[in-house]
Amino acid sequence: MSLVGKKAPEFKAKAVIKDKFYDDFSLSDYRGKYVVFFFYPLDFTFVCPTELHAFQEKLKEFESRNAQVIGCSVDSWFSHAAWLSTPKAKGGIQGVTYPIVSDITKSIARNFHVLKEEDGIAYRGLFLLDQTGVIRHMLVNDLPLGRSVDEALRLLDALIFHEKNGEVCPANWQAGSKAMKPNEQGLAEYFR
Repeated sequence: MSLVGKKAPEFKAKAVIKDKFYDDFSLSDYRGKYVVFFFYPLDFTFVCPTELHAFQEKLKEFESRNAQVIGCSVDSWFSHAAWLSTPKAKGGIQGVTYPIVSDITKSIARNFHVLKEEDGIAYRGLFLLDQTGVIRHMLVNDLPLGRSVDEALRLLDALIFHEKNGEVCPANWQAGSKAMKPNEQGLAEYFR
């Protein structure tokens, strides 16, 4: 079931940001910002640290667009803290500075429709929320398929462009390229 066009499910959960624990972390704390909220299966695994580091490498680009990146898995906040203190060369995510949410009850993954029930872990779900907390994009990958952080940035750019200009973004649109008015004349002009 798609959550696109709906308010993101609310939650209060424990989270870790760098070396600090937060008891009542919520997406609603980020109203007024775009949010890139992503799920990954487990701490201390293989594809997961590559994704968390890839988001960190592009973090300044997200921040320059008034966007907050937030990760989430079903691990405990203690596991998150241990993984955050483990060096990259040993499979850790040391150096990651954005929030990592603990969904130990699995309720967040379930409410976002990304829980793989039989394994008790989340698929690689990614949700782009607008500044009011409405989900404008979602993507769910199976466990072995890492996602593209560049594509998340491209979609964020498309959403921002649409909100500012009212035009729509065609296939493979990139910031600075041609868009179109959302009508027949706009389509005809785009293909001209």
